[in-house]
Amino acid sequence: MITHPEKVLFPDDGITKGELAAYYEAIAPMMLPHIRARPVMMERYHRGIDTKGFFQKNVAKGSPPWLERVEVPKKDGTVRAPLVSDTRSLLWLVNQNSIALHVWTSRVPNLYYPDLCVFDLDPMEDEPEVLRATALTLRDLLLELGLESWVKTTGSKGFHIVVPLDGKHHFGEVGKFGDAVGKLLVERDPEHLTLEFSKADRAGRIYVDTGRNGYGATFAAPFAVRPKPGAPISAPCTWEEVARGDAQPRTFTLRSMTKRVHDVGDPWSQMRVQSLARAIDELHRSYSRPLAP
Repeated sequence: MITHPEKVLFPDDGITKGELAAYYEAIAPMMLPHIRARPVMMERYHRGIDTKGFFQKNVAKGSPPWLERVEVPKKDGTVRAPLVSDTRSLLWLVNQNSIALHVWTSRVPNLYYPDLCVFDLDPMEDEPEVLRATALTLRDLLLELGLESWVKTTGSKGFHIVVPLDGKHHFGEVGKFGDAVGKLLVERDPEHLTLEFSKADRAGRIYVDTGRNGYGATFAAPFAVRPKPGAPISAPCTWEEVARGDAQPRTFTLRSMTKRVHDVGDPWSQMRVQSLARAIDELHRSYSRPLAP
């Protein structure tokens, strides 16, 4: 049961908590396969997006006993992170005023072995042509390494490019691979791309963020609503849509997703897992890039 469904969470659009919950309930059949068994971090907004929200990794005491969770080791103890295994658990998180869900790149029980490698293209300036060209260049670079990739809008400023993995490589190996690919990408277009974490050092360039591949790091879940005006969705899309300019970071919204799902379904439904072993060998052989120890 959703409490206070009349609460307005997106004031400029009149989108209520009830409408948010209805969206997540409708999208659950497509969303759940992508997030099931992944530890979740909630992004909560008790008073709507016009008031500062907060991130929550730990399930509070008093949560229902049926809600699955996993104890995740951290430096000074453990976090009891929620798991979303069905529509009921998804809606329970929404009822906590969780607008966005962020998930790990690994799944229970193999938390140290990710099944995704994520590249986050984060632009500082509104240059859609440069952003689109960068996404396509990264796709092609991964293909050179023998890896197929899938793409989604972030619902914010950029794109997430994702490589599904067979889960046989440790976080450390996947992270080093992502870093090496990110460096190669930046070397191909240093005028527009950077690896500088500090915004002050980016000089207007697109930040190629490979930090989503570290242990405990998260990224916006596929089909998650983002807490921004218009309620944009972090929506899986096709490379053809990106190339045509039909899919841009905030193209798809909570209120347009019904038609989109009817028209195209889930562009990620045919994902296939891949091994990093040959790609790492190709980095060594063709680019003289052994992964850092």
